[in-house]
Amino acid sequence: MTKFDPLDMNNYRIEKLPKRDKSKFEKWLAVLGPILALIAFILFAYVIKFPFLASIDSTDLVSESAKKVFEKIGSAAFIRNNEFMLAIFVASIILWMTEAIPNYLTSLMLIISLVLTGVLSEKVAYAQLGHPVMWLNIMSFVLASMLVVTGLAKRFALWLIIKFGKNASTIFLSFLFINLVLSAFISATTAKAAILLPIFMVIAAIYGAKSGEKRNNFGRSIVLQNLLNINLGAGAFVTGSGANLLAAAIIGGAIGGNIFFSDWMMAMFPVMVSLMFIGYFVAMKIFFPLSPEERIPQIEGGMERLKQEYEKLGSITFLEIKSAIIFIAILALWATDSIHGISATAVAFFGAIVALLPRIGIVKWNEVDIPWHLMLFSAGAYTLGAGLDETDLPSISVNAFFDHLGIGDHTSFWLLYLLLTAVMLFSALLFQSKTMRAMIFIPIAIGVANRFGFDIVSLALPVAFMIEHVYVLPFNSKPAALLYETDQYSLTDTFKYGFTMMVISWLLIIIAGETWFRYLGITPNGVFGIF
Repeated sequence: MTKFDPLDMNNYRIEKLPKRDKSKFEKWLAVLGPILALIAFILFAYVIKFPFLASIDSTDLVSESAKKVFEKIGSAAFIRNNEFMLAIFVASIILWMTEAIPNYLTSLMLIISLVLTGVLSEKVAYAQLGHPVMWLNIMSFVLASMLVVTGLAKRFALWLIIKFGKNASTIFLSFLFINLVLSAFISATTAKAAILLPIFMVIAAIYGAKSGEKRNNFGRSIVLQNLLNINLGAGAFVTGSGANLLAAAIIGGAIGGNIFFSDWMMAMFPVMVSLMFIGYFVAMKIFFPLSPEERIPQIEGGMERLKQEYEKLGSITFLEIKSAIIFIAILALWATDSIHGISATAVAFFGAIVALLPRIGIVKWNEVDIPWHLMLFSAGAYTLGAGLDETDLPSISVNAFFDHLGIGDHTSFWLLYLLLTAVMLFSALLFQSKTMRAMIFIPIAIGVANRFGFDIVSLALPVAFMIEHVYVLPFNSKPAALLYETDQYSLTDTFKYGFTMMVISWLLIIIAGETWFRYLGITPNGVFGIF
């Protein structure tokens, strides 16, 4: 039997990591999920009649976008569509949360349900697969594959670690920078985790990190900091994840404009970089301080193995140089989109076409890794959003909720800001899907803004900025589930570190709302009003 080599990167490939078995509770949820979803659909569609839906008898209660539908089909049909929309929404959430069936299958069922109930026409429902954000995701996966296939992403990460990872502290800071750079271009956080995991696991082994009962703080810290930074880096850019792009598209549709790449980056890049450095301090100084022994490599010649991995890549190839040029050109065009007006999707199209061109390009189509199951899941989420927009259910529900509480229309903006950002942030403890959270809470924030007469961007965009905080528990995101399989940390470790960073993130977004976001014109009393 071949002896395990802790410095062999191939031992840390995703397919070689052990798969976590579902707990008994998760298995029971999977069994009960379809039953609960069916019961919920029947109750909300046919049995329970909500007064706030039955009382819709005037177009004054709905948004401008829903007035045409209201006037075209009449009050009774409009109410019926809202009842079906609510039933489908609740049933879908149950199926997504319990993972009773694959997420993409839930999306397919959701799409056809909205068609068969008449909430959406076939043309509108099926067209969501061609949503601009869908195309941006597809093109981004083409471009990410370019970086992986040519080896440029691995070369960059190894070079940075070898060049600047002279001691334990600079190794952590190097990974911080690597995550930030990759996040600008790779819109799949799982892909980033797959690229970086073999590298930081080898370094963990060099510094004596072991799994199970023999864990040390170096191993805990390097894995959990990378998990944190994979997600925080994604939050710095609108292209950092599909959920960010979806949120920007929803807000853009509500305001009749665009949330540009440059706008999002200007607002969130300094916030996320600050949180990354805070995360480094919290891990190294508070929760996982390194002992003197843990600051010294435990395997002699360990860093030499990394140099050997780097040397195996050989001299930089012409394809890698072309990849780097495309990479830089696309980032430059994305960062200046508010100046030239070319959408991020169109820019990504151009880059992907160049990358795929025969003889001139870099990758072949069969080398491109596009997770179509995620695309179908996203299409279902976008169709759900189209249904919510068609029925105006979020605004109607928000109005009914505040009317029931007797809250007047003069509620403080900052009270709403605190409430909405907190709900979005801490909902990550319960929901697995960032896309699902975006679909639920962004429309609610838009509805609240409309209800109280505030600018939609002032509430909806800060809520969108909280999407990427999915690093506390293993089921909160795919990278969290993936890195938990390394067995370098316990549930207690990830909860105390992750939850602390969640609270700090909320406090920082509050401070940003009163300062930096005001300066940018996102929150009231802004100086420039760039949005």
